[in-house]
Amino acid sequence: MRTVNVDLGDRSYPIFIGAGLLAESQRLRSFIRGKQVCIVTNETIAPLYLAGLQEALAGLQVSTVILPDGEQHKTLEVLATIYDRLLCDGHNRTTTLLALGGGVVGDMTGFAAASYQRGVDFIQIPTTLLSQVDSSVGGKTGVNHPRGKNMIGAFHQPRAVFIDTGVLQSLPQRELSAGIAEVIKYGLICDTKFFLWLEENVERLLANDAEALAFAIERSCQDKADVVASDEREGGVRAILNLGHTFGHAIETREGYGNWLHGEAVAAGMQMACDLSVRLGWLEAGIATRLQALLLRARLPVSPPSDMSASEFMTLMAVDKKVLDGRLRLVLLKGLGQAIVTTDFSADCLQQTLSAAAN
Repeated sequence: MRTVNVDLGDRSYPIFIGAGLLAESQRLRSFIRGKQVCIVTNETIAPLYLAGLQEALAGLQVSTVILPDGEQHKTLEVLATIYDRLLCDGHNRTTTLLALGGGVVGDMTGFAAASYQRGVDFIQIPTTLLSQVDSSVGGKTGVNHPRGKNMIGAFHQPRAVFIDTGVLQSLPQRELSAGIAEVIKYGLICDTKFFLWLEENVERLLANDAEALAFAIERSCQDKADVVASDEREGGVRAILNLGHTFGHAIETREGYGNWLHGEAVAAGMQMACDLSVRLGWLEAGIATRLQALLLRARLPVSPPSDMSASEFMTLMAVDKKVLDGRLRLVLLKGLGQAIVTTDFSADCLQQTLSAAAN
């Protein structure tokens, strides 16, 4: 088993990575402070792993919420079903919520935990590669709004993250590729050696090679933990974790949540961010070419929907969380492994990137 620590003072917590962690009931129970637990999962994951988790929690008061599966259900209306169960079953401030699922389940469970009785404990048990390397770590929680992705939420750190790499064996290929997009992101923004490793080993990840996946998950979690520890609430450097996300969120919002997977939209968005960085003269064109080759090998899109116009991008990006005082902030690259957050870019170059992507 591998362990990564997220260093946030009295809110620090471990990330455990290894095969078979769902069966380690003693380790899991050591992070549950009360006698009440509410497992939140979805219709896809429940038949696979819910019974085993319930067995591991025998002797506690265990409630269960099974959400519909899909990004399109990441709404306030569906979130209310978690509150309903907590209230109907009499959960108090010592309860612990367990998020058993992908990014949608994790974000919604975390937001429910942040807001139920003004804040209760929760534990992340991510079951997709994307959630294991990204959304389960760092304390961002929330739901979508028809006008923008993740616009309603809170920062609320988990007590622990349990990453059972064995669950990835049941992950569909498309979901695995979507997770690899976020893995590639870390190499681009802050970890050049990792990017080089990915160029040599991406096929091993696609083949669900256990050793390669464990290494990639640990490296991604460590990179994210380092960034989060330096800027927990995204006042500065943490925003580099959003490389490609401003473009990607616009794609997701326009296409309808769930039609493009988050990782797919981020992949196209990262390619657009690299294109803009090249046009600004900040990044060698060869890096953008290498990224495109790597994304294609990972079976990911490198451009947005062909009928999405530059004006649609601008309209949707205007409501992104990174807009500050009316100015659009983007995460761009000054070099491989050198991400920056900036408003200082040419509007003409941005227009060229958007127009080129639409053709």
